[in-house]
Amino acid sequence: MFEFAGPLNGLIDQLRKIPGVGAKTAQRMAFHIIAMSEEEAFSLAESIRQVKSRIFTCSRCNAITDVDPCAICSDPTRSDEVLCVVEEAFDIAAIEKTGVFHGRYYVLTGTLSPLKGRGPDELGLDRLADRVASSPVKEVIIATNPTVEGEATAVLIMKALSRFGIKISRIAMGLPVGSDIDYADQVTMRKALEGRTEMKE
Repeated sequence: MFEFAGPLNGLIDQLRKIPGVGAKTAQRMAFHIIAMSEEEAFSLAESIRQVKSRIFTCSRCNAITDVDPCAICSDPTRSDEVLCVVEEAFDIAAIEKTGVFHGRYYVLTGTLSPLKGRGPDELGLDRLADRVASSPVKEVIIATNPTVEGEATAVLIMKALSRFGIKISRIAMGLPVGSDIDYADQVTMRKALEGRTEMKE
C-alpha cells in the first residue's frame, strides 16, 4: 500500500483529528501547507502555538478569551438583565452576528450526554445558578441546539433556575428561511407549528 513520506503522513494524521476533516480533506490541507512559503507555514504554526498558550475560558461566562473577564462580560453597554445560555463558546458568534442581542452569555461547554459521561454535575449548573443569584438577571434565554441532548439540557436548566422567579425562555425553532416545507422532518415541522406567531398588518 502506498504511503506518503513520514512527516507528511504525520501531518495528515493530525489534520484528520479535526472534526469534519476526512482523509481526502486532510491530504489536500497537508499539500496546501507544503505549497506555502516557509514564512507562511511558520506563521500558521505560531498562530496555533499562540492559541494554545494564550487562550483560556472566561471565569465569569466560560467564553473563549485572552483576557479575564472577556470583552462581553466587561462591556458596560451590555445589559445584565438578560442572560443567554449556549452550549459551546462558538455559539456566541452566531448570536452576535444578528446584532439584536445585547445581554450577557453563559457557556455550558456541552450538553447532557450519558454516553459521553456528561451528566447534570458536569454542566456547571451550580455556577449558572450562582450567576443568576448574584446579578440582576430578569430573563434567561436558553439557546441550546434542537437535538435530543439540547432539549434535555434545556429542561434541566429550566428546572435548576425555576426557583429564582425569573422569565425563562427558549429560542424559537422551526423552518429555516428559504427552505421548502416538504423537505422538513417531523421534529422541525412540530417546532415550527409550536413556535408560530400571529400575523398583524
